[in-house]
Amino acid sequence: MIKSWIFEFLYAPEDPEIAIDPSAISKTFAAGFEKWERAEALGFEGIFFSEHHFSLSYSPSPNLMIAALAQRTKRLRLGTMGMVLPFYQPWRIVEEICMLDHLSGGRLEIGCAAGVPQEISRGGLEASEARERYNEMLEFVDAALAEPVFSHHGKYWNFDNLSIMPRPLQQPSPPKWTTVVSNPSAERSAQRNSKICTGFESVARITEIFDAYRHEADRQDRTAGPDDLAVRRNVSIARDESEAHEAASIALAIARRVMAADPRVNRENSSVLDAPKAGAGFSLHEDEFIAGTPEQVAEQIIEQSRSFGAGHFLGTIGRGLDEKRAEMIEMYGTDVIPILKRAKVL
Repeated sequence: MIKSWIFEFLYAPEDPEIAIDPSAISKTFAAGFEKWERAEALGFEGIFFSEHHFSLSYSPSPNLMIAALAQRTKRLRLGTMGMVLPFYQPWRIVEEICMLDHLSGGRLEIGCAAGVPQEISRGGLEASEARERYNEMLEFVDAALAEPVFSHHGKYWNFDNLSIMPRPLQQPSPPKWTTVVSNPSAERSAQRNSKICTGFESVARITEIFDAYRHEADRQDRTAGPDDLAVRRNVSIARDESEAHEAASIALAIARRVMAADPRVNRENSSVLDAPKAGAGFSLHEDEFIAGTPEQVAEQIIEQSRSFGAGHFLGTIGRGLDEKRAEMIEMYGTDVIPILKRAKVL
């Protein structure tokens, strides 16, 4: 079984005049909630929201959307992929996680990320400091979720006998996820028993990252299977194959434009290094863009998922929140999800 998730970037309009129109912004959120609620009836496993700042996304605080959507749904799993930890205080993050777990009735997924370098920089942090803060916060979050009272002594935070309330509803903790773009990041995630998600790269490169995770999990005497691994891909779907590929071409152009300022993006498909070190990067591979009829899309997802052994598929399905995207989500839910539910990964 391959579990289908919507990965929501929540694109803002590219026209600056529209982007600052309050009524247009309200309509964007309203349209989003309409589609996310519909996703529950269509059989999606859940929604993962992204967190972005100073860019083309209306998602600077995705946990607010999780809190709101939790009250409108009953089954959907809800998470952020991922919370940009360097921008926060660690105790505040844990308190918010625990509250959201209760507000969602135990449907929360915890996703963490180091952040996009240009956003980190505009937020006033050097890349090296952001990475240090991120790694230290992961230690803090893990300890705080594991023990009701704990101490932490690091470079940026020092606490003795800290008590964080409330405790999460899911015990011992909601599922943990980490976005990764390198073998070392995957290995560290395996060490802390966190699931991982990646994208952009080729099937072969993602297989390498997932193999590094599985190897490290074996060293920790833990079996890592498809449920620990997720891939995020762009999906363009239509009854007419040519229409779907045309939409995929537009998605590629938009992705290149959005990622143009990201210093990690490698224009020559070189191997992924551990961001955000100087010279590090990842590539935008053609495997990132899945397009075709519902049957063709399902076939491509199954083929990729089996290649690298992932049991979760996060789809950025279409762009924006217009009716065309609504049609794609509907088509994916009615025609693709039933096929993926019958598929075997390993």
